[in-house]
Amino acid sequence: MAITDIKEFAHLSAADIEALGRELDSIRLEVEESRGLRDAQYIRRTIRLQRALELGGRAVLFGSKYRPAWLVGTTMLSLSKIIENMELGHNVMHGQWDWMNDPEIHSKSWEWDQTGPSAHWKRAHNYSHHTYTNIVGMDDDVGFGILRMTRDEPWRPINLVQPLANVLLAATFEWGIALHDLESARELEGGERRLNSRSNKEFAVKIFRQVGKDFVLYPALTGPAWKSTLTANATANLVRNLWAYVVIFCGHFPDGAEKFTAEEFRNETRHEWYLRQMLGSANFNSGRVMGFMSGNLSYQIEHHVFPDLPSNRYPEIAVRVRALCEKYDLPYTTGSLAKQYLLALRTIHKLALPDSWLKATADDAPETSSERKFRDTGAAMVESLRTDPVTGQRRGLVSALRARAESRLPTRRK
Repeated sequence: MAITDIKEFAHLSAADIEALGRELDSIRLEVEESRGLRDAQYIRRTIRLQRALELGGRAVLFGSKYRPAWLVGTTMLSLSKIIENMELGHNVMHGQWDWMNDPEIHSKSWEWDQTGPSAHWKRAHNYSHHTYTNIVGMDDDVGFGILRMTRDEPWRPINLVQPLANVLLAATFEWGIALHDLESARELEGGERRLNSRSNKEFAVKIFRQVGKDFVLYPALTGPAWKSTLTANATANLVRNLWAYVVIFCGHFPDGAEKFTAEEFRNETRHEWYLRQMLGSANFNSGRVMGFMSGNLSYQIEHHVFPDLPSNRYPEIAVRVRALCEKYDLPYTTGSLAKQYLLALRTIHKLALPDSWLKATADDAPETSSERKFRDTGAAMVESLRTDPVTGQRRGLVSALRARAESRLPTRRK
């Protein structure tokens, strides 16, 4: 099953975790105190770029009956929607730029360019997901209620079709997120499903505006080119959906992004929350361009540890977080975009099958593990992992995982 004792799993003492937490607190404080002109210039340049791409793309689409114009306009519009969704909407609504006190770039006022209302998303994501990250039964983002992504969730016959459900989710990701967030909004209203509930009204208004803008207003403005403009808008939305889906899945579901139980959360300290974010998230390797186009969510570990710090600071924060992982012998889960997505895809297809068809257990599988997998190594081995017998240096989870792999125990991965 998922992790019930994060200290035992990480091979860290309470004092170790407090020390790690204090170092992360120090990083937060330093970044907060150094926020200033360069950060404000960054976000304002990003907004100007996004708006220029959207305006330019829509202008080019007036000639969308001609294939070159359609391709150029659709590309510009796709890039605009990706930037607005990832680097602007997601990060602004996390409150990363609230310190500027600019009403245009504030989490309370930003409404993003996708189907779900921003108010619904903030309730479901900022609070539920980032508070209960990867806690089975508490974080609805573990599979988004559609996919079985951990063996802690019982297999059902409907899971057989989850490879197809995954394709549908990818293509309609904004709608999947909107419906997921709507359910969270309903729960806050007492779980009622009244047609005239506040959450339903907010959702209906946003759908009317969003669908009307992309599929009625803008195509109509291009006159005779309305059909080709319609397909351009639909294509741009599809590209944005697919990219957002890949980025999110690469940050949450590759091997090494651990799951946790409510039992672990029950007595969790603030610094153990830091550790849970580090162990429950994954990065993918990126340069400046890919990092920017992913909303800097290629640094998902850093984002989960510091969700409200400016995203343009994540690359520099990552250097320090990685150094802390080495210091405390913790894994820093990362890899290429292709590798991380293929690992997530493997989990989706593998867990579509009944558990009886799988070899690994819920305590020692690539996508699901717990501290129990270390208990059969014996107390002597567990203790030896805490301190190197030669150098006296403390060892942690990385050493424990390496020793387990070398011990040739019969719990082989499938």
